[in-house]
Order: sequence, then structure tokens, then C-alpha cells
Amino acid sequence: MTDKQAVLDALSRLPEGASLEEIADELRIMTAVRRGRSDVAAGRTKTHEQVRQVVKSWATEWASK
Repeated sequence: MTDKQAVLDALSRLPEGASLEEIADELRIMTAVRRGRSDVAAGRTKTHEQVRQVVKSWATEWASK
């Protein structure tokens, strides 16, 4: 499916009265999901424990400021 076709499909699922903001939100979500799927397919992922360590380091950094 082309990007254009994916957008047209998404638009057809939204209610007729959808605002531009709602449409933009839908497209941002679609983009994020596609990017995530691409990352998974390319092996660009982290384990749960790796993410826990990253978040823990952020919390430590924020607490020291």
C-alpha cells in the first residue's frame, strides 16, 4: 500500500466532521506506528531491562539538577 493510499484509507475511517487537528493526529499516529514497525523489522529495538536502565538514568539526572 502506498503512503497516499494509507492516508486515504485513514481519512475514510474518520467521521465526516473530523477537524484538521483530528486528521493531523491520525496521520501522526500512523507515521509513528509505521516507524516503529520499520525499527522492529530492522532490529532497532531494546529489551525491557535496557529501557528500565535508560529511564532510571534520566530520573537520576533530573534529580541531580
